[in-house]
Amino acid sequence: MLRNRPLPTLVVAAVGLALLVPGTSANAGPVPGTGAALKVAASPGTTSTVPDWRLQSSAKAPQAGDVISTPAYSDTGWMTVPARSTVMAGLIANNKYGDVNYSDNLKKAVRGDFQVPWWYRKVFQADPQPGVNTFLKLNGGVIARGEVWLNGKKVAGTDTVIGAYPTHEFNVTGLLKKGDNALAIKASPADPAKDLVIHFIDWSQLPPDRNQGLFRDVDLVASGPVSLRGLHVLTDLPLPNLNSATVTVKVDARNNTGSAVTTTVAGSAAGQNYSQNVSLAANETKTVTFTLNVSNPQIWWPYQMGAQPLYDATAAATVAGAKSDEQKTTFGIREVTSKMISGNLQYQINGKPILIRGGGWASDLFLRTNVRKIADEMMLTKSMGLNTIRLEGKPENDEIYDMADRMGILIMTGWECCSKWQNTGGFSAEDKRVAGASAEGEAKRIRNHPSVFTFLIGSDEAPVAAVETIYLDALKRADWQTPIVTAAARRSSPQLGNSGMKMDGPYWWEPPVYWYNNQKGGSAGFASEIGPGLAIPEMDELKKFLSPAEISKLTDYNASQYHLSPSGNFSKPGFWGTALDNRYGKPSNVDDFVRKAQLQQYETNRAQFEAFGRDFSDTGANQAQGVIYWMQNDPWPKLYWHLYNYNLATAGSYFGAKTANRALHAQYSYDDKSLAVVNMGLEAKEGLSLQVTVFNSDGTQKSNETRPVPAKANGSVRVGTLPQPSGLSTAYFVRLLLKDSSGKEIDRNVYWLSTKADTLNYNGGDWYYTPQAQYTDLKSLSSLKPGQVSVSTNTTPGTDGRQATHVTIKNTGTSVAFFLRASLRKGQGGPEVLPADWTDNYITLFPGETQTIRAEYRASDLGGAQPVVEVSGYNVSKR
Repeated sequence: MLRNRPLPTLVVAAVGLALLVPGTSANAGPVPGTGAALKVAASPGTTSTVPDWRLQSSAKAPQAGDVISTPAYSDTGWMTVPARSTVMAGLIANNKYGDVNYSDNLKKAVRGDFQVPWWYRKVFQADPQPGVNTFLKLNGGVIARGEVWLNGKKVAGTDTVIGAYPTHEFNVTGLLKKGDNALAIKASPADPAKDLVIHFIDWSQLPPDRNQGLFRDVDLVASGPVSLRGLHVLTDLPLPNLNSATVTVKVDARNNTGSAVTTTVAGSAAGQNYSQNVSLAANETKTVTFTLNVSNPQIWWPYQMGAQPLYDATAAATVAGAKSDEQKTTFGIREVTSKMISGNLQYQINGKPILIRGGGWASDLFLRTNVRKIADEMMLTKSMGLNTIRLEGKPENDEIYDMADRMGILIMTGWECCSKWQNTGGFSAEDKRVAGASAEGEAKRIRNHPSVFTFLIGSDEAPVAAVETIYLDALKRADWQTPIVTAAARRSSPQLGNSGMKMDGPYWWEPPVYWYNNQKGGSAGFASEIGPGLAIPEMDELKKFLSPAEISKLTDYNASQYHLSPSGNFSKPGFWGTALDNRYGKPSNVDDFVRKAQLQQYETNRAQFEAFGRDFSDTGANQAQGVIYWMQNDPWPKLYWHLYNYNLATAGSYFGAKTANRALHAQYSYDDKSLAVVNMGLEAKEGLSLQVTVFNSDGTQKSNETRPVPAKANGSVRVGTLPQPSGLSTAYFVRLLLKDSSGKEIDRNVYWLSTKADTLNYNGGDWYYTPQAQYTDLKSLSSLKPGQVSVSTNTTPGTDGRQATHVTIKNTGTSVAFFLRASLRKGQGGPEVLPADWTDNYITLFPGETQTIRAEYRASDLGGAQPVVEVSGYNVSKR
């Protein structure tokens, strides 16, 4: 999501974690044959989801919808594609282009193929029953527009089905036939500059189809004379008291008949039952409301602040004693508020201020839903210590919200920049209608999730007054309860006022000291998206998606890389490489480049999160309120803007962030050499001590002291400054060991520093970076004496098909064993096991020290091989 540039030309229930069994995917592909059989249920309260589709270009299937949607139409030669499948995703599932992740294979897809409509088709069986109504539900839009046909009849046209997010429901009872039926959907070409759809901007190379087609489920839903829709729960806590809650359950009851009807709506929530008789006129819809008082509720918290209890809510409608429809959902009791502090936005959860530490989330480039991969990413998110995911303009399918609820990870949602969404001043009447329907549809879909804590109705720009009103009215209709923010940038709008967020960059390289300054992207206020740019994976990963020539080209910092951005600003390493050369020394080859890249990425990522953690306890305008790292993950394999890569491999970027985000953490400040203890929990910690040791680069100890330190609840405490002994080598090491009252180590943090500092030129640069005026000198690290280590491993079984390998590494030599990385292999010399959840990695051991780290992973991911651990370091040979 880039800034300051012209626009490019270019309500279903969440699936629970119980479904996340190995190998599952909500969007598995390819689909063999002509697809799975579908028989639409005729029992009230049931939902039948289209399991897959037949797909073809209108260039090859030129017939009209009244022909293509007849059961007798022959779709021989069409492709079978997954249920949630854009056109490009369907073609990939059918192996039309080979490995689109590798090198520039994605270029094999010709843009012109997607400048015509494409057809989706499904034949299914039905057995309509008297008194049972069937509704066709689109749980999201058709990109960019859709025609919907059933059994030769047009259900809706492109004047109705418009945009990525509006939901639609059509009564198709009168069109269903006993036996074979055919549903057809025609998807128009997509242009993010003209349509309110989904755009990947400069996040990666763009999908050639611009995400044309379907990306959410299509359902056929049965109900009797009365349908229930939109079951949701509002919760209210009398803060600061958490001993009671008011829970309001709402559901819409709709009369599907042309005559008056009386229905009984009954259900339960939070252990309490409710029931109400409702009279409905012909075709009338009423909202039925139940208000409950809950004593001693179980409160939902983000995972670092408490537990994540969830409640069930149900509603069923009966008419004359017979079931007509039913709905159920889950919810959590929590309250989110916000306030301005010296012009900066602060969020509170259940009355407690929270420092937002998150990452910008990228959906799969082709909008495929792989439930297991998303679950793995959520695991890495939590293990890394992030408490928040930001969805900018790509609200995910339902599964991620359910996972976030159960794992205690917060989600902020909202619209994207740099596409039609940003040009609100140019919205037509139709655009305004689609924008309002998008906001209302998305809000209703996710409002029950306690993990969702805010809605940003703009990204780089606030919407104009008229569109702001449209969004606010839509969110009001959806009973939206959490804070609404006008933009992720520092903008204001008539009703919401100042956003309280900043978007001042950077998006490319900055040294660690940058983050501690209150200017630009430094640690003051709420930075909605900032990061240091390049994130080079380890060599194993590079070989998966770069050709040998592309790998060799990495050391040419002025050469464009296809797996960097299509934007000219981010298409080459540029001054990131200049900094690498000046700080660590020019790499001797590509392997040395990758090795040094991990160091550079680790140190600045750690500093970014540590700076905001330290300054959460500042006051006024200098107080840190939140930081969203740009970005968290990859939509497609790439070399920048991620904390872990597309294949879920973790490298220096990840472990720098993971170190910084430990719940109880001791850290060094690059700006003033102060030390701090940061505590993300709600309870103060007593009896702690901090051992501070300074080493020369040869491993000799220059100073060593232990001081008692406090750890106040939900904040940071400065605990003195780093000792400055004389006679330091140009590059030197600092070790911080935080210990409890028994002397047990609870946090370890090692820095490599220099007597020469990085400095910045704040008068230069551009919107995406601030240039360096001077570089630190860490070149002598390349001349460290070789380190010697011993390694022992032990593997133990876990639960749910997982196991853990423990790796104990001891420094058996007389020099520093610097930046040691352990990787888990499928047998000797085999590929890396991914994903693996490491407790720590890239560790540094001083002479005589021992550290044990642990990797957890699925036993099945070994493929029957034995787990083998490889260890190597900056000055330690691979073993």
